[in-house]
Amino acid sequence: MRSAHWGNGHTGVVELLAKNSVAKGAVRRSGLARAAAVLLLAVSLGVGLGACSSLFGKDDTPPDEPADRLYNEGLYLLNQKKDLSAAIKKFEEVDRQHPYSEWARKALIMSSYAYYESGSYDDSVTAAKRYISLHPGSPDAAYAQYLIGSSYFDEIPDITRDQARTDKALAALDEVARKYPSSEYAISAKQKMKIANDQLAGKEMLVGRYYLQKKDYTGAINRFKVVVTKYQTTRHVEEALMRLSEAYMALGIVEEAQTAAAVLGHNFPDSEWYRHSYNLVKGGGEPVENKGSWISRAFKKVGLG
Repeated sequence: MRSAHWGNGHTGVVELLAKNSVAKGAVRRSGLARAAAVLLLAVSLGVGLGACSSLFGKDDTPPDEPADRLYNEGLYLLNQKKDLSAAIKKFEEVDRQHPYSEWARKALIMSSYAYYESGSYDDSVTAAKRYISLHPGSPDAAYAQYLIGSSYFDEIPDITRDQARTDKALAALDEVARKYPSSEYAISAKQKMKIANDQLAGKEMLVGRYYLQKKDYTGAINRFKVVVTKYQTTRHVEEALMRLSEAYMALGIVEEAQTAAAVLGHNFPDSEWYRHSYNLVKGGGEPVENKGSWISRAFKKVGLG
């Protein structure tokens, strides 16, 4: 799904890469220079070189690399897209060696993006959530939240399987739209939300049809009711209304069957599903809408009726 529904939601990364392409900060002394300083100090104190097993003391570790160098090396590898795991390691080293620096903040959001690009969605979500936790007021918090939603979205499973990942995608993308409505990611988040909602509605329809086939009409009605009330703006609502007419007619509840058909005809007069619904209930005359029915109230609630 990822390639089909990506859109332009990640264009902000290009700008983020461009803004940080120029290294900032002071360059530390090289390892050789530090080693030379150690030797010079040892000589000045009269310490014999034979007492040293190496250039570093027993508990010393090699010197840290400059944060800006690590970060820009990670950007280079990320741009090349040849070794994303190496890019991730560079960004994580920034965080490990310079945890309180501005470079660490930038490296954390870039590591989340690099994980996303490599298909490591769970790792991308973990890094993005950590970013939001540490930097909730950052301008890049919106992008971190978008990465969370996109990671879940790209793993939306086949409609026949459990849709827990779809629910998570919908919740995370809704967070982008609500908390960051003016961000450049809000539009893409809303587009993905429509697809996720359609997926969830499709799942309800699949189960509802199964119940209908098994003549479990009450179970079927409950599923189609979810589509009509919760996923009314999806492409599945027309069929859901027709199936409600079918199930209610099977139960002998003609008034509700007619209401479903009437609401369907009023809102989607050219729908093929309306023709099917009309044929189901025409024995009782023209479909008449019962204004007190839950079906009628559901459509009036969102202004479609």
